[in-house]
Amino acid sequence: MISLKALNPFGKKENQDGNNSTMSKPNFYNDLSIPIIAAPLFLISGPKLVIECCKNGIVGTFPALNHRTTEGFEQWVIQIKDELSEFEKETGKKAAPFGVNLIVHNTNPRIRADLKICVKHKVPIVITSLGAVSQLVGAVHSYGGLVYHDIIKKRHAEKASEAGVDGLILVSAGAGGHGGTLNPMSLISEVKKVFNKTLILSGCISTGVDAAAALQMGADFAYMGTRFINTKESLAEDGYKDMIINSDANDIVYTAAVSGVNANFLKPSLEAMGITEEMWKNTKKIDFGKELSAAEAEAKAWKTIWSAGHGVTSINDCPSVQELVEKLKSEFVSSIRKQSELLDRF
Repeated sequence: MISLKALNPFGKKENQDGNNSTMSKPNFYNDLSIPIIAAPLFLISGPKLVIECCKNGIVGTFPALNHRTTEGFEQWVIQIKDELSEFEKETGKKAAPFGVNLIVHNTNPRIRADLKICVKHKVPIVITSLGAVSQLVGAVHSYGGLVYHDIIKKRHAEKASEAGVDGLILVSAGAGGHGGTLNPMSLISEVKKVFNKTLILSGCISTGVDAAAALQMGADFAYMGTRFINTKESLAEDGYKDMIINSDANDIVYTAAVSGVNANFLKPSLEAMGITEEMWKNTKKIDFGKELSAAEAEAKAWKTIWSAGHGVTSINDCPSVQELVEKLKSEFVSSIRKQSELLDRF
């Protein structure tokens, strides 16, 4: 377990059980264009993508590790804050908040330094992965920030609730990256038994209709990752974007062979690296180079083997973030209206 006690100005653990709060939606909820969070995409999300998401009324996020150094990460945070502040001054509109993803695990040597940057610059939303640590939650809460933690099962939700997180990201079957295996309906139902704060649903959400369905199932937000790979502002290579357009759900392979943890990857990218079906069915991580550090090896693997979720089946273009959000909102509103029309019949 990583100790982050020194970063909590209160010097103690956060003590906020998820069942003690009836606050489901954050204060910024009504300021959004649509209730969507663009997920932090490893090696793909950069300042440009985050800024455009926030300008267009959805939450933009990125992994701290997408910059090679903590110093560079801090410059990205400053850039995002400055450009969003300038946008608000020029337009009189309030930008959506942005968030940073921190990997809370002992294999991440930067966790303490990167958290200090989040506290220093009062990053509005911190998304934690692999570990829910109460000291980290306390550090973020000290300046009024929110902590959302991603989970794939009820047990993880219970641990995160004990740590005092403000919301849970429910990573269900079909999500890109380290996706879960549970159906989203059952996952939401299970988590609601132990947690009643903000719920964010992830897994095969690529359209405004999908986002509306997520809310119908009981989520407060839809969490979109794969859909934002195919935007003009993402850092993805053109070949990656083309592969997503040319793929469907059957081209997604769930394997632990790349990172040691099960994740969804595009089959053509696995095959291009010479990874056979026999190899991706193996639960043992492939050695991409013993001379590399764990972090460098992980980045090398994910840069050449491309991750995506089942939502690729709905993606056939590569618009700007502005164009995409406009389309998502149109689909979302239309879907909600169609649902409301059913009240006249049933």
